[in-house]
Amino acid sequence: MSLFIKKFLYSAIFNSCLFVLLFIGIQNSSNKSKVNFLINETVELPISFLIGSSFILGSILGSFIDLNINNK
Repeated sequence: MSLFIKKFLYSAIFNSCLFVLLFIGIQNSSNKSKVNFLINETVELPISFLIGSSFILGSILGSFIDLNINNK
């Protein structure tokens, strides 16, 4: 199995587990907020969901960055 596929599968499984834990953790969250975009705004979402989902999205996007520091 190639390195890219292993890295993709590991990232997908890890972030899916984080997403499930996020949903379990925000069951009783009462603090809600809206996100303002340039044109519209979202419905009221729990703040913990907004922060957690942005962390998970950053983790997914960061897993695709390949840093080869040793290549000269």
